[in-house]
Amino acid sequence: MLRPGLELVLVGINPSSYAVEVGHYFARKQNRFWPAFSQSKLSARVRQGLQRAELTCENDQDLPRFGIGLTDFLKIPSSQAAHLKASLFRAHAPEAVQRLKQAAPRVIAFQGMMALKPFLKYGLQTKEESRFGLLEARVGASYVWGLPNPSPANATYRLQDFVDRYDELADFIARLDPASGAASPDPPR
Repeated sequence: MLRPGLELVLVGINPSSYAVEVGHYFARKQNRFWPAFSQSKLSARVRQGLQRAELTCENDQDLPRFGIGLTDFLKIPSSQAAHLKASLFRAHAPEAVQRLKQAAPRVIAFQGMMALKPFLKYGLQTKEESRFGLLEARVGASYVWGLPNPSPANATYRLQDFVDRYDELADFIARLDPASGAASPDPPR
């Protein structure tokens, strides 16, 4: 779901075995991505364009029409991301960087520190700490953003916490948009 011209690419850790089986991102009903995304400003254009109040995993194929792509750091399915070894991230980081550079979205947002941390370390070879929000690191000209992982295994966050983080990202992207009248080549951090 990557292509040039996207405004935003949301990057997960890796696909679940179930997501691969059904052919959709964040396919488990327990995953909080689609409910939170549906309630956030980030999906407003998608919901309006599709005339839907709530989006589901079946809408993943629609997102690129609205400037949003989905991908995973690792293209290796597993039943639990916790079973992934650091050697996999290290080995596949150059490929992930290359895919994202080719797509060249305005913003790359990692869904979870478990994806962001090894991407920074092995992909970008930076010592920058992974955190939520805007990072110093760039992939080409693309900004890098950290988000919490919406997996049900990440019980620390409520649904509203994800909505709030997606809204923050939407606000950041709006500030990048020259049509908003508030364009800034290097927005404040």
